[in-house]
Amino acid sequence: MYADTETIHRILTGTGDTWAVVGLSNNRSRAAYGVAEVLQRFGKRVVPVHPKAERVHGEDGYASLADIPFPVDVVDVFVNSELAGAVADEAVSAGASAVWFQLGVIDEQAYERTRAAGLDMVMDRCPAIEIPALER
Repeated sequence: MYADTETIHRILTGTGDTWAVVGLSNNRSRAAYGVAEVLQRFGKRVVPVHPKAERVHGEDGYASLADIPFPVDVVDVFVNSELAGAVADEAVSAGASAVWFQLGVIDEQAYERTRAAGLDMVMDRCPAIEIPALER
């Protein structure tokens, strides 16, 4: 319901190549680290967003979406569901075109608000899983 094939395809292939990954740090054991690598291999620019503002995968990090000094196309959210709605709202304010909530990140009200604001949104899915499906 929150991840139709058409929307997934549109975000991965047509929305744009700059992805802000909220929750991305240099912690290699976290899912965000590996997913960001997959996104880069697929040709996406990955922008780390984490309170530590660390440089990750060769890209400068920022403490918040509001701190990024250039437009982002997609906001990929790796925070828990209780915090995800606020991130979606920040993505709308930042002018993103789409929001992607990772596996296990669910906030139905945030989904409705984000869609009502005109953004594409996928929830409870992982782009690193969906990307190989594009090639089938």
